[in-house]
Amino acid sequence: MPYKEKKIEKLYYSIGEVADMFKVNTSLIRYWEKEFDVIKPKKNKKGNRFFTQGDIENFHLIFHLVKERGMTLKGAKQKLKENKEDTENNFIVVSRLQEIKDLLLEIKDAL
Repeated sequence: MPYKEKKIEKLYYSIGEVADMFKVNTSLIRYWEKEFDVIKPKKNKKGNRFFTQGDIENFHLIFHLVKERGMTLKGAKQKLKENKEDTENNFIVVSRLQEIKDLLLEIKDAL
């Protein structure tokens, strides 16, 4: 049996990496950090931000609400405060449906 290396997941992501993931400027990441209390990055002595996987998931949720669904920041904050669990579940369902759609389109193009 051949040796298989385990995929190593990062514990912390820099602000530049997070900005690249969402294709936005780092200033937007800093702004959302101030606006939404669910994002709490670790900071070193120099003040560099290091985001955890939980922060990244919260960014996905905020990005979905603000950029994809067109909600205002105030509306997104209220939605996250009122029923964050339902919002997360809806986001997961939408993400999975998008993955299925992409897969089906890929299969269609292969035919």
